[in-house]
Amino acid sequence: MKKIIIPVVRQASATELPYPDNYFDAVFTDPPYYDNVPYSYLSDFFYVWLKRSIGYLYEDLFFTPLTPKSKEIVAYSHQEGGYEAGKKRFEEMLKKAFQEIHRVLKPEGIAVIVYAHKSTHGWETLINSLLDSGLVPTASWPIDTEMKARLRAQQSAALASSIYIVCRKMKREKIGWFEEIREEIRKYLSKRLESLWEEGISGPDFFIAGIGSAIEIFGKYEKVMDYAGNEIKADRLLEFVREVVTDYAIRQILHNGIASQISELTRFYILWRWAFIYILWRWAFMDKTIDFDTAKKLAQGLGIDLNRSKKGFIKIDKDKVKVLGPHERDVKELQNSSELIDVLHHVLLLWDAGKKEEMKNILRESGYGTNEVFYKVAQAISETLPTDSKEKRLLDGFLVGKDRLISSMKNYLEQPKLF
Repeated sequence: MKKIIIPVVRQASATELPYPDNYFDAVFTDPPYYDNVPYSYLSDFFYVWLKRSIGYLYEDLFFTPLTPKSKEIVAYSHQEGGYEAGKKRFEEMLKKAFQEIHRVLKPEGIAVIVYAHKSTHGWETLINSLLDSGLVPTASWPIDTEMKARLRAQQSAALASSIYIVCRKMKREKIGWFEEIREEIRKYLSKRLESLWEEGISGPDFFIAGIGSAIEIFGKYEKVMDYAGNEIKADRLLEFVREVVTDYAIRQILHNGIASQISELTRFYILWRWAFIYILWRWAFMDKTIDFDTAKKLAQGLGIDLNRSKKGFIKIDKDKVKVLGPHERDVKELQNSSELIDVLHHVLLLWDAGKKEEMKNILRESGYGTNEVFYKVAQAISETLPTDSKEKRLLDGFLVGKDRLISSMKNYLEQPKLF
């Protein structure tokens, strides 16, 4: 006889599951994404109509005027205590929910947790809550689950992928030392990042996938300490992961190991173009800005403090950051700058205006005229850009005459000088 499995649907709080200990072989959950969606408030629109139409059939589900909100796990900043209180409450309740999953799982049982929030704060709370629950992350996979044409993605840096974190109910090692775990994470990430790169994972998804991979190593320990006796939490882990992922991405974008020969600001420009180009060029009407938190973390991975660095091509407007292309900059602001990306922008504007001799003078005076790194950076930026962008047209047009330009620069330097 065939075994018939009858599904059972129950309404309950994730922090108080109505099941005994060691009950399930597996649990699958897609928890709230920090402050991304006000679920209960959105539900009120449908709730009031359902209450009127079928409320009499399910009186226990519709006895309140609006949807219940006291047990909702969302980081609301408008409630009492503001942002910090909302963040703390979200982390505590998410931890309770994960602890409940741990309780109802059988030994060696599997829990799959889906997460796709892009902000650092969202990931910090998820990681801290997950590690405090007793669940041990054993694998993580970025899966392309989001429709690129959906309304939510059209004017934001929304992720295209969700990260599936696979955990088990198993014993963890008591203490891990961060100095040793850092090297373990670095070696493991180098392999995982190579695989992710080959699979075509890019931009914000690439960074988030790197975080998921690092949790696999970090989560093997009940507590992670440094040699000074400080407990290491998610913020330190994320800071380290950003550095590793950023360094890997830059080396891959440049193809040729010249990352160490260019400044942090130039590396930031290249990485920005690669990380956000799909988002920023997908819709012509967009203002091409990214939220400050996302930009700040990208910059920190390169050792740049956005609040203190000289602005140049970086424009900050309240909580938004925009990186200017050459066609968006003023030539006067670029004069006398020795920063590679500024010189490149200056040269492109002069090339576009047909001022070839002025362009050559800038290249000679800056020393970049015969510097192969300068042209490799220009090529790397071009490769990150879509075919219909003005910046790519400028770069490609300039690079067509690269060989003749370098030759003329060398001939000029070799000519005898009269004093």
